Amino acid sequence: MPPKYRLAQAQQPLRIASIARPRSCPPLSFAFTHQTARQPGILLRQRWKSTKSNPRFAPIKEYKPHVVKPKVKEPPEPPEASGQPRVPNPRRGGLPIPYYLALPATFIAVAIVVIYFRGSGDDALSSPYATREEMLQAASEIAGLIGVDNVTYDEDVLEHHGHSEWSTSNSPARAVAVVYPRTTEDVVAIAKTCSARCVPMVPYGAGSSVEGSFSQPYSGICIDFAHMDQVVAFRPDDMDVTVQPGVNWMDLNTKIAESGLFFPMDPSPTATFGGMVSTNCSGTNAMRYGTMKDWVVNLTVVLPDGSVVKTRRRPRKTSAGYNLTSLFIGAEGTLGIVTEITLKLAPIPADTSVAVVAFPTITEAARAATSLIRSGIPLAALEVMDDVQMQILNEQGSETVRKRKWEEKPTLFIKYSGTTDGIKSDVKRSTEIIKSVAGTVPFHFAKTKQDEHDLWSARKEALFTMVSNRPEGTEVWSTDVAVPLSRLAEIIEISKKECGSLGIFASVIGHIGDGNFHVAMMYDPKDENMVKRVSHVVHDMMSRALEMEGTVSGEHAIGIGKKQCLLDELGDGTVGLMQTLKRSVDPMWIMNPGKVFDMPKDRMKG
Repeated sequence: MPPKYRLAQAQQPLRIASIARPRSCPPLSFAFTHQTARQPGILLRQRWKSTKSNPRFAPIKEYKPHVVKPKVKEPPEPPEASGQPRVPNPRRGGLPIPYYLALPATFIAVAIVVIYFRGSGDDALSSPYATREEMLQAASEIAGLIGVDNVTYDEDVLEHHGHSEWSTSNSPARAVAVVYPRTTEDVVAIAKTCSARCVPMVPYGAGSSVEGSFSQPYSGICIDFAHMDQVVAFRPDDMDVTVQPGVNWMDLNTKIAESGLFFPMDPSPTATFGGMVSTNCSGTNAMRYGTMKDWVVNLTVVLPDGSVVKTRRRPRKTSAGYNLTSLFIGAEGTLGIVTEITLKLAPIPADTSVAVVAFPTITEAARAATSLIRSGIPLAALEVMDDVQMQILNEQGSETVRKRKWEEKPTLFIKYSGTTDGIKSDVKRSTEIIKSVAGTVPFHFAKTKQDEHDLWSARKEALFTMVSNRPEGTEVWSTDVAVPLSRLAEIIEISKKECGSLGIFASVIGHIGDGNFHVAMMYDPKDENMVKRVSHVVHDMMSRALEMEGTVSGEHAIGIGKKQCLLDELGDGTVGLMQTLKRSVDPMWIMNPGKVFDMPKDRMKG
């Protein structure tokens, strides 16, 4: 293979090095964008600008540079002081002819290099990572370490792992291989191999991310945890359990049900614990039980260089050192690879029940929800679905859901848990509060366990029903925000009106009990005007949430789709600190790159 050529800022005179590509990463100041992937000239200007104007992102000393800079010697004594004849100074003019020829010659050499790489199709000037050939070599090496049966290059598998029908934040790039570790030791082997060759690693759980958290914008190796699906240790006396990242939360609850304990988070039915930790998920039970961060005791994490850390010991509380557990929760796999998770468990409630209430308008539903929350009634969950979503359930819901004719109005779904007598009391109080806010509205209370199951199924199936029945060629843009409870009714009302103005399927749905709601819009991605209008509605919703002291992501994380929103929400200083943490743990930027925020580049905010 011919040697690779690299260009970088150098002091006078500019020099090009022809050297074999080392396995260490190039300087992080190298700018990478899809738009300029085939425009080396632009990239070179970006590279020059990044290291000159922002010394924070200058090449790190540990990396082997792809350009050899001439060593800067101590300046000699001025000729006047040494008595030697004066040599012409390039900065003062009066250059000899060879000096005038040096610069054009340099640019000719640059042009030759650019033409060579453009013709060869090499991406060396557009990506700071290993070439495709080197990535494939890394995958082959991994196959030798964890078994050839645990590595695949199948195009259909790569496509499945690189694109999500749940998300509009998809990258066109794909991983070169998908690997399936079975143990922490396997993950260590993968990380060491990728680190040595500067190959991006992208963790993959159940693939239910709606913000592109598992996309591979820089290609690399996709790490699927389907085979790491074991319960490592279940300790009912301590009310905790240790699991691998590929364990599904519903499967866990089925396995431990006889103990009288359960894990109370309930996100997407397909979600696995690795993804749940990485996005700090919640679900419908968040009103009573909080979010994922409230239930994680400790984590075993493989860092990008292959070293392994356990974030803390197993007691329910500790004040020993930094809270590293929380550092990795919600990091979307950008800091390390979680291989074991110790979780707290809760007692299964003695009894549960469900009620549904339809309202004339979404505003009245939101106000009733706020009143229920402020009443102090210990609700297990409080969800909302608008009239559009209720219509979809009637027309395209599952057989179970379509047993009932739903009122096509904004509807609250209320879950109760506790003792039987306590639930009866809570239902009575809820009815009184709702009547005081919205007057007489239909209030349906589950009379049997089957009735309870059927009522709640409507809420749990909502997004799946919408996505699975969308017309061919359309996409669903689903996003979420969260705001303080006092602003909830207002933002839902405005968002609902803006969605309605699009003239397409658009619905409001979400975990209204903790101020978090979702908007889902079905649109034709080939209709540029419609894409702009949908984008505008989403942008307005994000901006409005921030104006109300809210957040641009209640539970879906940042991924690819909300990186600029994160900067708008937290500011340069906070995002800059996050980048500093990222750089200290992952100096080569190989852990799930392109998520949460971009790699450092010229004029990078933060």
